[in-house]
Amino acid sequence: MTCEQRPWQGRSVPRAFWREALAPYAQPRLGRSLLDLATSVVPYLVLTVLMYGQLAESYLLALALALPASGFLLRTYIMFHDCAHGSFLPWRRANEWLGVALGLIVYSPFLSWRHSHAVHHATAGDLDRRGVGDVLTLTVAEYASSGWRRRLAYRLFRNPLVMFGVGPVYALVVQPRLVSRSARPRIRRSVAATNIALAVLVTALCALVGWRAFLLVQMPPALLAGAAGVWLFYVQHQFEDTYWQSAPDWSYADAALRGSSYLKLPPLLQFFTGNIGLHHVHHLSTRIPNYNLQRAHDDNPIFHDVPTLSLADGLRAVRLKLWDEERGRLVTFAQARSSA
Repeated sequence: MTCEQRPWQGRSVPRAFWREALAPYAQPRLGRSLLDLATSVVPYLVLTVLMYGQLAESYLLALALALPASGFLLRTYIMFHDCAHGSFLPWRRANEWLGVALGLIVYSPFLSWRHSHAVHHATAGDLDRRGVGDVLTLTVAEYASSGWRRRLAYRLFRNPLVMFGVGPVYALVVQPRLVSRSARPRIRRSVAATNIALAVLVTALCALVGWRAFLLVQMPPALLAGAAGVWLFYVQHQFEDTYWQSAPDWSYADAALRGSSYLKLPPLLQFFTGNIGLHHVHHLSTRIPNYNLQRAHDDNPIFHDVPTLSLADGLRAVRLKLWDEERGRLVTFAQARSSA
């Protein structure tokens, strides 16, 4: 095929092409967005109240409610995510205010998270700009030349028990509370204001129901949703034939179409994950709201030859640890040793 016949090869297609082709899908609809809130935030809050009510009767039943609550909390995070891209509501200021409010539910300062996530979109797949808003990935050569301490730290970081066990605690509780001294004043104020607001809310809830009840109810859904969120973020760019290039050869479109997966999930899981499995569409056009991603994928041939993962493929991808520049793929530690 010639370049003209291969629209999925990003560098052969002018940016104006996909911007024009995808513009009809990048139109938030207020009614549809309100429905998203009614099927994410509202059921999460209702289930949380029910969990508190069940504590005196049966904590096992409260834990049973934590499973759907975690799904609705994860879905709420997708609404927060869309607000950060300005794609959820038709008005910029409304996206900001709603994002700030949702940030209190998902424990994240909106402006700080929006900034780091924008950096992620601008640098995904760029070997020379790793480290902000992504999953730390070393090349085979970098790992081989590292000292034992760095190797051990990397192995621990990439261990599934750490990544999906400790990772959600760090991602939800610790990391959002921190801000770099070099961050813009507005972002520092956002983190401080969110921390203060959360401290007030948590203190008020603990005074109302007790700190033990607060932990027993709030933590299980948060940890389950956090683990699922970390896994989703991982498989969106960490699969065997993903895309990594050094800056001179890096392409935004190729990073979207070759380095962002189409994770095909069962309908119920696609609902709870807010269609974020259609990550290739989202990375090519961040202004498309979650509820238009599937239609954009189905209608445009540019998306029909992208890396596609099943649920099982996504689970197996956790084995992959290092980027092999010679083979152009992610490999396991064992594969890296065999090729040395």
